[in-house]
Amino acid sequence: MTDTLAAPSTTGAQARFAAAKAASKPLATATAAQKNRALEAIAHALLAGVERIVPANARDLEAGRRNGLSAGLLDRLALDERRIGALADAVLQIVALPDPVGEVLRGSTLPNGLKLSQVRVPFGVVGAIYEARPNVTVDITALALKSGNAVVLRGGTAAEHTNRVLVELIQEAVATAGLPADVVQTIDEFGRDGAAELMRARGLVDVLVPRGSAGLIDTVVRESTVPVIETGAGVVHVYLDASADPAMAASIVVNAKTQRVGVCNAAETLLVHRDAAERLLPPVLGALRDAGVTLHADERSRAIVPGLEPVSDEDWAAEYYSLDLAVGVVDDLDAALEHIDRWSTHHTETIVTNDLAAADRFLAEVDSAVVMVNASTRFTDGGEFGFGAEVGISTQKLHARGPMGLPELTSTKWLVRGSGQIRS
Repeated sequence: MTDTLAAPSTTGAQARFAAAKAASKPLATATAAQKNRALEAIAHALLAGVERIVPANARDLEAGRRNGLSAGLLDRLALDERRIGALADAVLQIVALPDPVGEVLRGSTLPNGLKLSQVRVPFGVVGAIYEARPNVTVDITALALKSGNAVVLRGGTAAEHTNRVLVELIQEAVATAGLPADVVQTIDEFGRDGAAELMRARGLVDVLVPRGSAGLIDTVVRESTVPVIETGAGVVHVYLDASADPAMAASIVVNAKTQRVGVCNAAETLLVHRDAAERLLPPVLGALRDAGVTLHADERSRAIVPGLEPVSDEDWAAEYYSLDLAVGVVDDLDAALEHIDRWSTHHTETIVTNDLAAADRFLAEVDSAVVMVNASTRFTDGGEFGFGAEVGISTQKLHARGPMGLPELTSTKWLVRGSGQIRS
């Protein structure tokens, strides 16, 4: 006997979209105090619901191991008491942030006396498709509610039991705060058919955010008729310039690769300037090996540090989600920039250098959502950027780019106040 939900007709998914759309109307005009009460109730419900969440998550983890999920995906899937506490803390951080709805971005009075103002407004209904990431269920919901949006969630089979409990807790909490429970919907029970319906729910769902593998994101971008904010895969680069300090280089590279491997801001490629390769590669690669990292290196790197795995084009393009790293020696900064331009997914890149001119060139010429100097790529994160949480990390160039917080879940409208003016 199994408690996996049978797949009902997708007309049920349509009903969920319609319910979210209807609930988005009162939410759009809710006060900041009302929304904050709902978020505080959610944080409390998460902490009080640990004994419901952890067993459900254990079942998903057991199924994931049976189904051969990678170590990185299993890490993303896992929730324990500490991580649940961190999720609750992130929700409370969002409570403390300013409400973006109604913020006046610009305004003027025309010569004819018309008063114009451009203000932030909610999208309405935000859809999210993601996989093996139950934290996203909480993060996106909290950000959506604070920005006045209802949310429709498709969290995937891998986290089915965990997400079911999380959504139940969230809906109960929202209702106790006096907002419609329908502002939070899940369509996990409708499976892939439900996800396909979500991608075609134009008119009921206002914007769709995919988070997950490159394949999932590409599918949503290609097939969705709902406008998509594209979050990208993370083929992330660390470049060690000729002037890089060995201790700083080793510290940054090891942190960027190993602090948490199953995330999009983990480093996947290390590039080293040829003039510093003999000085930097032995200590840096030694520290990586000590941390359990398998190194896939080009011929120049293997000549300096023997015993490394050969690198391939597949490695340069890989988002490993594991303790693997591609390593290459490049002739100079120009060659590093060329390599990054070819292989990057335009997520995050960092340079380690003591050369101000090289740092400035790297910042100016690398075309990624986040570009860093002398810092670990693991800081590309909504929470680390002070957003409380994030909807995702956008790698597109329209509307939003980089970690997406509350303002990125709003659109704008123009308010025009007149006193009887007509156009001649």
